[in-house]
Amino acid sequence: MNGLILKKNADKFTVELNGKPFVMSARNLKKDGIFVGDRVECESGVIEKVLERKNILVRPPLANVDTMIIVVAMEPKPDFLLVDKLLVFCVVKGIKPILCINKSDLSESFVKDVKKIYKDVVDIVSISTLDKSVLNLKKYIKGVTALAGQSAVGKSSIINALLGKEIAVIGDFSKKVMRGKQTTRLVELYDLGNENYLADTAGFSKLSEELLIVNENELKDYYPDFINYAHMCKYKSCQHLGAKDCGVVKAVNEGKISKIRYENYKILRENIKKVKKF
Repeated sequence: MNGLILKKNADKFTVELNGKPFVMSARNLKKDGIFVGDRVECESGVIEKVLERKNILVRPPLANVDTMIIVVAMEPKPDFLLVDKLLVFCVVKGIKPILCINKSDLSESFVKDVKKIYKDVVDIVSISTLDKSVLNLKKYIKGVTALAGQSAVGKSSIINALLGKEIAVIGDFSKKVMRGKQTTRLVELYDLGNENYLADTAGFSKLSEELLIVNENELKDYYPDFINYAHMCKYKSCQHLGAKDCGVVKAVNEGKISKIRYENYKILRENIKKVKKF
C-alpha cells in the first residue's frame, strides 16, 4: 500500500494512507533517508520503500515539492534578493513559483510596487489574513506546496487562515529590529483536500547560494524578464553587466525591467561566483 509522509519525528513517521494518518517506523532505509513529502510503500504498519522522487530539498527537509508560494510583506522590510534567489531555486528544482503579497491591507502602494517589479516574472496574488482574500491562495496550492519567505511575513497565519483553525504557531514581530522571530521548527504537511498539501518550512527564511547549483554565466537564463530583451544584445554571450550594446541594460534604463531585479542579479551572480571558488 502506498502512502505519503506528512510528518517526521525522530524515527517515527506520520503516513497518510487512504486519507487517514498512521504513525509508522521504517525498515532499513537510513541510506537515502525519508523526507516529509516522500511517497512510500508500506506493509503491516512499516515503511518498506521510498518511491522515486520528483525533487528533494535538504534545507528544509522536504521532498516532491510541486509549488512554492513565496511570501513577502511590507513589514518586515522585504528582502527581494531572497525572493530572486528563491525564484531561481524553483527553476532549478522544477517547482512552480507563486509570489504572494501578504498584509495587503497595510499599503496599496506597496502592493503596486511589488507587482511592478515582478509583473513579467511570476504569477502574483495579494492577500490579507484579516479578510477572505486569503482564500484566493487556494487555487495556487497544487500537490505539495511549500510556503517560503522571511520570518514574520505571516506564513503561519496563512496556514491557520486557510485551515480555519490554530495549527501553526504564530511568532512575535520585533518592531525594534524590524524582523521576525523564527517559530517554525519542524516541517509538516497540512491536508487541504483533493490531494493538495501545504507545508510550513523553517529553512526558507534564508537561502545559501550553494543550493542553487547554477553557474554564474548561466544565471541570466533563469530570469524570464531578461530573456524578453536578450535577443537585442549585440553578442549572444552577453552577461548583461553594463555593456553598451546590451538589450537588457537598455530595458532597465527604459524602466521595462526592474532596477531592483537587475541590481540583485549582479549581486547574486557575484555571490555564486565566490561560492564556486571554494
